[in-house]
Amino acid sequence: MSVEIGGTSKSKPLPMCAWQTVFRRLHTSAQPPRLTRFSLHPPKSVEVEFSDGSVFNLSAEFLRVYSPAVDSKIRSINGEKVISGRRHVGIMSAEPVGNYGVKIAFDDLHKTGIYTWDYFYHLGSNKFTLMRDYIKTLKKHGLSRDPRRRK
Repeated sequence: MSVEIGGTSKSKPLPMCAWQTVFRRLHTSAQPPRLTRFSLHPPKSVEVEFSDGSVFNLSAEFLRVYSPAVDSKIRSINGEKVISGRRHVGIMSAEPVGNYGVKIAFDDLHKTGIYTWDYFYHLGSNKFTLMRDYIKTLKKHGLSRDPRRRK
């Protein structure tokens, strides 16, 4: 087999070990690392660790806002899904689901989302971008992370 190198029309054959390295990189980058540790720190966070050494501490608010559940009490504004007022939400429990994830119960009574290990890795790897986007969306719609005050 050959591969185009440096954008030229000439191709150079790669040694078999180079192909194995390329294949391994493509294959491993397509799949997140394996979960090695899950720690629940109620009511405020979950900590997950993966085989590549990544450790993510994910807050209850962050997990609640990015719940994979369909019925996560989402408010739709102009077709954009927005969850507000969850700054002080807490985690009550986490229940294993098979060998691939957990179902987290929050103190706002939301408990239908199944967080897979792959989804935890995605959330952790993109935590700062996702949180920044969430805050921008709230500001754009005049909403807050804080719950509404009751009258």
